[in-house]
Amino acid sequence: MNPKTLRKLRHQAFFRQNCRCFYCTLPIWEVDPTEFTARYGISLRKAKHLQCTAEHLIAQQDGGDDTAQNIAAACVWCNRMRHWKRQDKAPSPAQYKKRVSQLICKLRWHPAVGLYQRDLN
Repeated sequence: MNPKTLRKLRHQAFFRQNCRCFYCTLPIWEVDPTEFTARYGISLRKAKHLQCTAEHLIAQQDGGDDTAQNIAAACVWCNRMRHWKRQDKAPSPAQYKKRVSQLICKLRWHPAVGLYQRDLN
């Protein structure tokens, strides 16, 4: 896949999802974290976990392709954790989203967990 095409698909998904992660629904940033850190009052270290990535809903290794229907915008944390230490297939997007939601309710998911409380108020 052409990197420019993947960037374009990620950018489209980013705006289609109102600049929020597909899985955890926290706000994400695309290009420069400076404004993002100021807006949300978080450190650059935490903001790095919220950088927008192109998430293949069906992983490439499982036959997923680079199309708008298969690309979602996800924060670095959610994207990485979906595939972390897996030798088998990653959970389906629906299964993973449900698990992330359960952990969010317990405030046990994301390094930027404080944003959940502020974002929900």
